[in-house]
Amino acid sequence: MMNTTPLPLDAGLTELTRAIVDTESISGNETLLADRVEATLRACEHLEVIRDGDTVIARTHLGRAERVILAGHLDTVPVAGNLPSCVQVVDGQERLIGRGACDMKGGVAVFLALACSLASPRHDLTWIFYDHEEVEASLNSLTRIARERPELLEADFAILGEPSNGGVEAGCKGTMRVRLTARGIAAHSGRAWIGKNAIHALSGALSRLADYEPKDVEIDGLLYRECLNAVAIEGGIATNVIPDRAEILVNYRFAPSTSEAEALAHIEEVFAGLDLEFEVTDSSGGALPGLTRPAARDFLAALGDGVSVEAKQGWTDVARFSALGTPAVNFGPGDPLLAHTDGEYIPTAALTHCYRSLERFLS
Repeated sequence: MMNTTPLPLDAGLTELTRAIVDTESISGNETLLADRVEATLRACEHLEVIRDGDTVIARTHLGRAERVILAGHLDTVPVAGNLPSCVQVVDGQERLIGRGACDMKGGVAVFLALACSLASPRHDLTWIFYDHEEVEASLNSLTRIARERPELLEADFAILGEPSNGGVEAGCKGTMRVRLTARGIAAHSGRAWIGKNAIHALSGALSRLADYEPKDVEIDGLLYRECLNAVAIEGGIATNVIPDRAEILVNYRFAPSTSEAEALAHIEEVFAGLDLEFEVTDSSGGALPGLTRPAARDFLAALGDGVSVEAKQGWTDVARFSALGTPAVNFGPGDPLLAHTDGEYIPTAALTHCYRSLERFLS
């Protein structure tokens, strides 16, 4: 049964954000927060509200010439002793501290407040509050919606509320994960010559990673910095057994001008000649900046000359909209370097700044 307790819109952005943060929603456990978001939106007569699993979509139908999507994910990475939230003043700055405050419940709070307050925006708007962003792409609800209900994602421009320090982070890099597996022969570690050590067989791959020099790619004046790294390693079953299997998980972050096929070919080239099994476990293409598109130019103009514009160095769901032909940017409150950290926080002033900037663009 849906929890019909709405979120406290009238309490101000800080308390609204705090209520969202304190509604724990680790990936896979978004139902309660989705229920509360849905209950809040259904009180607004100007919105059509659609529930799809644990994704809540709200839309206006005003007959405007253009439609803008504003999307934010409800889920967080696991809690690390940082719930419930608290508000502290540090060096004169008021901060809301707690899991998801930065990534990206601050952005969700701003979007929710705007969705409810903007009854007559200058564009038709689609607000998407979605689940399973912090896990593999196959579980992300936007994957399902793009496949089953693509009309809900149609728009002229999209804004993802990922933390961007109140500036614009354009496009995003692609990401690919590859598992490299070495096979050996198990033996007693006191008679190692009988076996073949699979962990030792990974040394060639590790050496190539250590010597790898990533490239920087400039697109539309923005610099995307590529990365190729081992992010996990596993092998061995006991301290007196020569391991017969070992593996490295490698993550390649590539410029948005590089296709997934080109990224795969590059990884294969880096590890060519090594006696390793090769398996792609996850892959998502990047998104070009798209800042020359009319809707993006209008957005930048509304933000003013002082707004910072940088390349998005991670991967975000702007790539999904880019693949649909919709230019998209990341714009939200909070420092992306604080995302997923145990001390994650958001300055409360950043919430107001983001709200007013978006209100100026949408009103």
